Formats: sequence, C-alpha cells, structure tokens
Amino acid sequence: MYKNILAKLTTRQDLTAEEIADLIATIARDEITDVQISGFQVALLMKSPTLSETMAIAHAMRANCVQLKPKVSEALMDTCGTGGGLSTFNISTATAIVAAAAGIPVAKHGSRSISSLSGSADVLEALGVNINLTALQAEKLI
Repeated sequence: MYKNILAKLTTRQDLTAEEIADLIATIARDEITDVQISGFQVALLMKSPTLSETMAIAHAMRANCVQLKPKVSEALMDTCGTGGGLSTFNISTATAIVAAAAGIPVAKHGSRSISSLSGSADVLEALGVNINLTALQAEKLI
C-alpha cells in the first residue's frame, strides 16, 4: 500500500480518500517508519496536495486520534501556536496560563520546539508540569 501511494504521488496523481484513510490508520498503528512517513509528506508536498486530499487527511487523523471525554460543564479553550520563528516567543502557552488564571477553562496541548526557541511542551516542562500523561490521566485533570 505504501509503495503504491508513493508511486502515485511521484507521478503527480491524486490520492483517494480511501488510500489516505488506510495510510493514516497504518501510521496510527505504528506499522511504518518515521522515514516512510517523511517520504509520504515530501512526495505529497512536491505534488501539491489538493483540497480533497487535505480534507481526507484531517478526517483520517480525527478518526484515528484518542478522544477524551472530560467531565466539564463549560466549553474548553485551547491555545495552539503555529511554531513561529527563531525570534518569536511562545505566546500560546503564556496566553493559556493567563486565561486559566482568569478562570477560563483551558486544555492546553502542544509539542517540543521545531522552528522556534521553545515549544509548549518545553515551556510547561520548565515550569515543572508533568507532560508525560496517559490519555486517561489527562482526561481526569481537565
């Protein structure tokens, strides 16, 4: 399946929603390597993803994600940064902290720095927050 998808992309053919769903499910099950995932991403970007491919990826990722069901009566806010650049600071985490201090329910997520000086995970860890939680542990905290 992976080889067929890569062959289609390298010949500039569009992928079907079913092909994308199968690939994302394979990724979610850890059945292909990080190098193979990177190969897919590069090939897709070189072809230029269509709107339908982008939508299919989003749908497939949602279908394969761990879904939390926190017991809160209010809507939750999330502040997710875009990664920024080397000269920017992590405003999304600062915003989450200020909003929570003001009484707004916040469920913050993020990752380590890739393109900026610090990612949300880096900042929260530096503040002493345990970020290595299972889905169930995170759900209980919300």
